[in-house]
Formats: sequence, structure tokens, C-alpha cells
Amino acid sequence: MSSELTVGFLPLVDACLPILAREHGFAEAEGLSLRLVKDMSWATVLDRLLYGHSDAAHMVAPLAIATTLGRGRPAQPLSVPFVLGLNGNAVTMRPDLARRLTTPGHLADPVAAGAALRVVAQERREAGNPLRFGVVHRHSSHNYMLRYWLAGCGIRPDHDVEITTVAPPFCADALEAGEVDAICVGEPWNSVAVERGAGEIVLMTAQIWRRGVEKVLAMKERLLLERREDVEALVRALVRAARHFVDPEHWDENAAILARSEYLDGDPVLIRRAISDRLLLARGGEIVPFPDFMFQYREAANFPWVSQAEWLYTQMVRWEHGTIDSEEVRKAARVFRPDVYRSALIGSTEPLPGASSKVEGSLAGTTVVGTQQGRMTLESNQFFDGGVFDPADLAGYLARLP
Repeated sequence: MSSELTVGFLPLVDACLPILAREHGFAEAEGLSLRLVKDMSWATVLDRLLYGHSDAAHMVAPLAIATTLGRGRPAQPLSVPFVLGLNGNAVTMRPDLARRLTTPGHLADPVAAGAALRVVAQERREAGNPLRFGVVHRHSSHNYMLRYWLAGCGIRPDHDVEITTVAPPFCADALEAGEVDAICVGEPWNSVAVERGAGEIVLMTAQIWRRGVEKVLAMKERLLLERREDVEALVRALVRAARHFVDPEHWDENAAILARSEYLDGDPVLIRRAISDRLLLARGGEIVPFPDFMFQYREAANFPWVSQAEWLYTQMVRWEHGTIDSEEVRKAARVFRPDVYRSALIGSTEPLPGASSKVEGSLAGTTVVGTQQGRMTLESNQFFDGGVFDPADLAGYLARLP
């Protein structure tokens, strides 16, 4: 008899791995029955998890850390044994704004676009009508990546521009209604805005941080302890789903599955574009390839690097105007569980890194790294401004940021 796990998710392409683990029988092969529950906002996904209506959740990575640290509600320790993907988000702007930053149908250079945006932000602020950006949650990588880019270009978030929260399924609507000037969201919602003519894609978050952590599988720490075998079985099923997802032979089939009403309830054409790293940036333009737009497998993409949790913590402290607290650092780092990932996959054909933490932003090209098992090559993981995050010096890193 199989063990049942209920997994909450939002209608986003990067919810793909739990969905495909269920649909292709990878979970069943591991003795699991997955029940998937769709919500419309990250707040609801979190509530469902905390109140025991779901066992695990597709979640924006910083929210798992914020919940563990008690940001905005009583602290409840969460665990992340698996990363569902890196990057996969874009910054989409109303056409009039987009065209001040780049030519329609062309991705902007982050530095040049930031300089142009700084001029617009100043004009709008002086006119008493500041630019407004929509992000999917206060504690989201979208929020931190957007802020990192803005601040790195001399634009002060919350001072020169406003940042507000819009749930992913409503981002294109907010842009079309003029409630926001730009959105930072995952697919297919950028593409929905483009199809409507409400927005044009200006920047991929992968241009801000080439290998930025995005969605994770999160669960209560207590559940991980009580159902460790089931969790490890789920990790193995998700790895198989990831391998399947990135194979071009399966793109059409997987786009059709994700498009179904119980999942994304969307257009399989738009979903397939995201899966294949090919997006329409402006209505009436050409499809533009952007390799590694979505990153669900290879290079330890699913490995919960402790250093990535610590980078997210520094951004939380930065934008909440706090200070580095050693006990909080310990708790934040403990959210990501490479030990569980390793335990689930030891003895398999899956490569495992030799370390659990690394210097983020330090790789400019292809690098062979030490492993616990198998062979592994990592590619560029640079930040757009050349910044480097050394997890051995969190306070020093934070002090150097603008």
C-alpha cells in the first residue's frame, strides 16, 4: 500500500516536478501517492502547509526561511530537502516603459537598462507618480532579485520606486489595469501579459543572478523527522521528474499535462515556450531563445545549497533593515537540508556535490567540482554586477552592498 503525501502548489510552470512525478508514475514507483492541491497565492499555500492541510509545498525559497524565523507570524521551522528549480522568472514592463529601456523583442542589458530606468524613476518620483513594481510575495526571490538589480543600478527600492505584492495569476491583470508599471513573476504569466499586449519582457532574472535559487519543496521540520523515508522517496521521484522534464523529447507531452485545468489551466503553446527556454518578448515579434531560462536539472540544480539559504537571509536582513544575528543564521542555514538529499540519492547514478556550501557568484565559466559520487561540472553562477557572496562572511558581504 502506498503512502499518501499532499502537496500544495501555484499555477506556475515551475510547479512541474511534483505534477510530473504524479502524472508519469515516478512517485508511484517509489511507493508514494501524491495528492496535489492548487492555490492562487503564496500566503494560502503557506497557510495550508502550516495548518496541516498539506504535507509539503511548492514554495518561493525565502518564504521557508522567513516562516522558520518568525517573520510576520509565529515561527514554525520548515525544511527544504529539494530545490524545484533555479531562475525561471522575468521582469515584464508596460510597453511604454519597456521601450525606454530596450528595443522591443530584445532583452535589455541589466546595467544599461538600470541606468535608463534610474532616469525614468527620478522623473516619475519628481512628478509625484513613482514607478510601481509588482512582486509575488514580500519573502520571494523575485522581490530580492529585483531589489538587488535596482539597488545595484543606483535606484533605491521603497524610496525611488514602490514595490507591491501581486499573486502570480493576477500579475498580467495588474499590468493591464495600470496598477503596476512592471511585474517580476514566473511563467506563464509574463507570456500571458505579452500575448495581451499589456507588457513586454525586458529582463530575465537569470541575467541578475545566473543560478539564483527559486522554488523549493518545503515541509514542516516535524513531518520530515516523522516521515523521513517518504520524504526521501519523494526526492528520488522528483529527480526522475526533473530528468524527464528537461528532455526535449518530452516537451510537448509535458506542456499538455501542465496546461490542464487542474494544474495551470493555461495555453500549452506558452508553457512549451518556457520549458524550451524560448520566449516571445513583445507581441508581434520573434521568439527569442534564452538558454537556461528555466533550470530544473543538471549542475546540482536540485541540491539545497546551504550558501543559497544564507544569501537569501542576507537579503531579508538587508531589506528589513536589521542586523546579522548568529542564531538566525544558524536557523536559516538549517532550513536547507543537503543531508536529506544526499541520503535519498546515495548509491544512485545521480551526482552528489562534495560540499554543501559554496561561494556564490564566483564562477565565470565551466568548472569541474569535487563530488561525493559521480562527476559534476558547474557553469557560470555570476551576479550581474560581478558581486561575490562568501558564506564565511555574511556581515562583511552585507556591509559592502549599496
